[in-house]
Amino acid sequence: MRIFTMLLGLLISSFAATGADMSNGADNFYKSDKVTQKKVTFKNQYQMNVVGNLFMPEGMDQNAKTPAIVIGHPMGAVKEQSSNLYAQKLAEQGFVTLVIDLSFWGESEGKPGHLISPEIYSDDFSAAVDYLSTQSYVDSENIGVLGICGSGSFVISAAKVDPRMKAIATVSMYDMGSAFRNGLHHSVTPEQRKAFIKSATEQRLVEFKGGEIAYIPGTVNKLDDATPAIQREFFDFYRTPRGGYTPQGEKEELTTKPMLSSIGKFMNFYPFNDIDTISPRPMLFITGDQAHSKEFSEDAYKRAGQPKELYM
Repeated sequence: MRIFTMLLGLLISSFAATGADMSNGADNFYKSDKVTQKKVTFKNQYQMNVVGNLFMPEGMDQNAKTPAIVIGHPMGAVKEQSSNLYAQKLAEQGFVTLVIDLSFWGESEGKPGHLISPEIYSDDFSAAVDYLSTQSYVDSENIGVLGICGSGSFVISAAKVDPRMKAIATVSMYDMGSAFRNGLHHSVTPEQRKAFIKSATEQRLVEFKGGEIAYIPGTVNKLDDATPAIQREFFDFYRTPRGGYTPQGEKEELTTKPMLSSIGKFMNFYPFNDIDTISPRPMLFITGDQAHSKEFSEDAYKRAGQPKELYM
């Protein structure tokens, strides 16, 4: 419960500290002088290398047992986008924090890059708990997980089968399964879904025969008069100095874009089924009261068991 109650207060205070203009107030590339950072690598259960940034409070007692939090980045992003900021702000408050690149993204292993695999993504969080549990300075009975955007659905999926995750929090969560199957506000028809799946399987065969990989639109690379408001928000972060980041060896124009041929794995992803089995471990859902993705946090909150909190 300590992680659950502290997370709510600390996340709110961290947002407040960034100033009133939330469109540009938070510094994604914030560097704290109150924490230490080091890069770590460990293997998930698929024997793939997962790369992360480990943050610790400056001067932390290495002989004490300190609570820890694993933090996951938005879908299509990498650990340098949003996750590092959350990790440093929470480490400043006394937590050991570990941000990871999901498999197939950023510095973590996985070929081809940008492949969708929610099962492996979820295991990456359990692997992070494995790593933290072996560190002498971490309280293995007080490890929580925090998922931002799409990672919110991955940490829930992981927590359902990993009771070592003692508290679960999400911020602006996307249920990636529902988002791909149904669209926002269930705007996608069954016929459209079937057509989407058909195009993915056709592309899969193209790649099997040695053809080029195709990607689905992530964040647009340019704005025009027809660009929807939601995409303009994404562009303002992922395609500007505010939050844009291109991992080494990647093409800037392909960042945020998953592989088309792998979307079926999201179509078959139902992270909120049996979410109530996480109880009595506490769950915290944070979302904006006008966020376009608010429906996912509300749905998860409705299905979750106690104790739980929805903060808007």
